[in-house]
Amino acid sequence: MSRSVWDDVVGQERAIEQLHRAAVDPVHAYLLVGPHGSTVERAARAFASVLLTGSDDAESRDARLVLAGEHPDCREVERVGAAIDRDQAEWIVEQAWLSPVEGSSKVMLLHEFHLLSEIAAGRMLKTVEEPPESTRFVIVAESVPTSLVTIASRCVRVDFATIPDSVIATRLVTEGVDPAIAEVVSAGASGDLERARVLANDPEVAERRAAFASVFESLDGSGRAAIEFVDRVELLIDRAAEPLKARHAAEAAELQERIERVGARGSGRKQLEDRHKRELRRFTTDELRTGLATMAGAYRDAAVTARIATAEASRAVSAIQSTISSLGRNANSTLALQRLVWSLPLP
Repeated sequence: MSRSVWDDVVGQERAIEQLHRAAVDPVHAYLLVGPHGSTVERAARAFASVLLTGSDDAESRDARLVLAGEHPDCREVERVGAAIDRDQAEWIVEQAWLSPVEGSSKVMLLHEFHLLSEIAAGRMLKTVEEPPESTRFVIVAESVPTSLVTIASRCVRVDFATIPDSVIATRLVTEGVDPAIAEVVSAGASGDLERARVLANDPEVAERRAAFASVFESLDGSGRAAIEFVDRVELLIDRAAEPLKARHAAEAAELQERIERVGARGSGRKQLEDRHKRELRRFTTDELRTGLATMAGAYRDAAVTARIATAEASRAVSAIQSTISSLGRNANSTLALQRLVWSLPLP
C-alpha cells in the first residue's frame, strides 16, 4: 500500500475530511488554524500536494518535493523578523503574480500568519481575495488575531484541534516508544506531538520538573542564588534539546549529501537552517513555560499548606505568569528568569 500525504497528520480526521472535500473544487484561499504541534503544518503541505497533483499519493515525484518543502510551484513563506511586515507582504504579492514554473498552477504556502502586522495585512488583502487564476493560498496560523481577521474573512477556514494525550501516546508507541514512556511524555507535551517526540528521548524530564519545583530550597533572596538557579535549569533544558539537535544534524547531513550529488542551486539550505533555529527556540521557550508553570504550582501548594502567606503566593504566581507571557517576546530569557526568581517571595 502506497503512502498517503496525510499519513503524518495526526488526530485531525475532521480537518482532513474538510480538506479532502475542498480539493475536489478548490477556491482561491484557505486558512488552516491550529496550535503548534497539532500537525497543522504537515496538513498544509499535504493539502498543497493534493492541490498540485490531484492525488493523495505521497510517492510521486511532485508530492515528495512538496512534502520536503522543495517544489518550485509550492512557494513557502516564513516570516523574516518578529512579524510579517509590509516589505515581506509586498514580496509575497509579487510571488503570487509570477507564473507557475512547472505546471499550470501554484500554491503560496504562508506560515505563522498569526504574526502579521496590520500594514502587511492591508497590503496583501486584495491579492488574497482575488489572486491570479493560477495561484491558490494556503495560510497557516496558530490563532486569528485582529491583524488577520480581514484576510481570514476571505478564506475558507479549517480548524485543527490540540491532539489528545491518548492519540499522542498511541502514535509514539507505533514509532517504537515504550508504552510507559509514551504515556508519561504525552501527558507533559500539552498536545504537541513534536514536543512529545523529543521528550520521549529525554530521561531528565522529572529532574527538570523537580528543579523548578525546588524554588524554596534553592533560593535565599540573594542575586547569587538566583543566578545559580537559572544556570541550573537552563543547563537542564539545553541537555533536553540534544535529541532535537541530533535530528537537526541528521537533516543537515542529508541535505549536504544531496547538495554534493546534484548541486546547491535551490537546495533550501537557508530555509532548513531557519527552521532549525525556530524549532530550537520554540522547544526552549516551551520548556521554560512548562517549568515556570511547575514553579507556580509549587507556590499554590505552599499557600495551601500555609508554608507561605496566601497574598505572597498570589504575588509570586502573578509574577511567574507575567514572565511566561513575555517569553515569546523577550530576546533575553536568561535575564527575564533572573529578574523573576530574584524577586520571588520566600517563606
